[in-house]
Amino acid sequence: MKQISDGIFFCGLHDKTRKVFDQLVPLPQGTTYNSYLVKGAEKTALIDTMYIKFADKYMDMLTANNVHVDYIVSNHAEPDHSGMIPTLLEKFPNAVVYCSPKCAENLKNMLGVADDKMHVVADGEELSLGGRTLKFILTPWVHWPDTMFTQVVEDNILFTCDFFGAHYTANELWADCSPELALSAKRYYAEIMMPFAKFCVKYLAKVKEISPKMILPSHGPIYDENGVSFIENLYADWTSDSVAKKVILGYVSMYDNTTLMVNYLENALASRGVEVVKADLMETDEGELAMELIDSAGIVFGTSMVLTGPHPKSIYTAYLANILRPKLKFSAIIGSFGWGGNLTAPIDAMFTLTKPKKLENVIAKGRPKPEDFQKLDALADAIVAEF
Repeated sequence: MKQISDGIFFCGLHDKTRKVFDQLVPLPQGTTYNSYLVKGAEKTALIDTMYIKFADKYMDMLTANNVHVDYIVSNHAEPDHSGMIPTLLEKFPNAVVYCSPKCAENLKNMLGVADDKMHVVADGEELSLGGRTLKFILTPWVHWPDTMFTQVVEDNILFTCDFFGAHYTANELWADCSPELALSAKRYYAEIMMPFAKFCVKYLAKVKEISPKMILPSHGPIYDENGVSFIENLYADWTSDSVAKKVILGYVSMYDNTTLMVNYLENALASRGVEVVKADLMETDEGELAMELIDSAGIVFGTSMVLTGPHPKSIYTAYLANILRPKLKFSAIIGSFGWGGNLTAPIDAMFTLTKPKKLENVIAKGRPKPEDFQKLDALADAIVAEF
């Protein structure tokens, strides 16, 4: 345990060896699981718990520091934050879990927590620990419907769970406000929060209204008085309506015919003043692509034919672009096929939530011919017209 301020402690753990989060998201640095202890004159509360993988280490830490728990605040039921609740209730049988209505439902279904061990809070409800007050602020959809913030009123410290998180393990506790942290927080926002950008705007405004002295998320470093504006400004930028004059060109090419088309379009766009992020879909990880989606105006899929449809990597990328709900204004498909099939319909079918404007596709049979390159120039002109 590490002291953050008088009576408030960090009791989280770093996991630098974890390579993938949710069996989807690559973790270049691993991650942290942040749990916090808040002591009042009369009662003690844990704010979020621990991933069950670290049960022994977590319990050893609490025992070594003679921790007695009266309340467990569950800001969010996802198991990397709530997994230790059943173990803690066995250790401290008189403890009560404080959580949102939806969180109570999730804790019951996912962890078997009994109804009589939970207290469902109302928005703005407060809990006294003796000289120190916890205030619960319901914030659904950042990023589950059960999420809430917890504020230590007297200290004006805000526990935001996944909001403002980062899979960042480069420093032990405090945010260093470095470009590396900004990149890690951006990756985290893109992968976890971007589908809920409208809610992020709402709760960012709420955080600014509270004007906390510290922000303590459940992944990554703690933001002190200097760091609060750092992370708030980043979120203000990412959640704004503005996009860059930028296009993602994600491609898969089996025999280089599509590569010829991709390279031509890249040069055509660059010569027209458009930034192009060219991504080989066989190499680019989801996090890197998600980060580029934050402020890209459009995406162009370059794909080869596999049997009678586009390469599966293209379909997968379109699926991700759809569920992440970026601010895409337009999309198009370019590519090459051999004897037949449909390169476009399976990709277009992925866009059910995000609905970018469809620009004219450019599909070549076999090796692209002069007329195909002319169509790519026309596509480049159409893209420029969208800015």
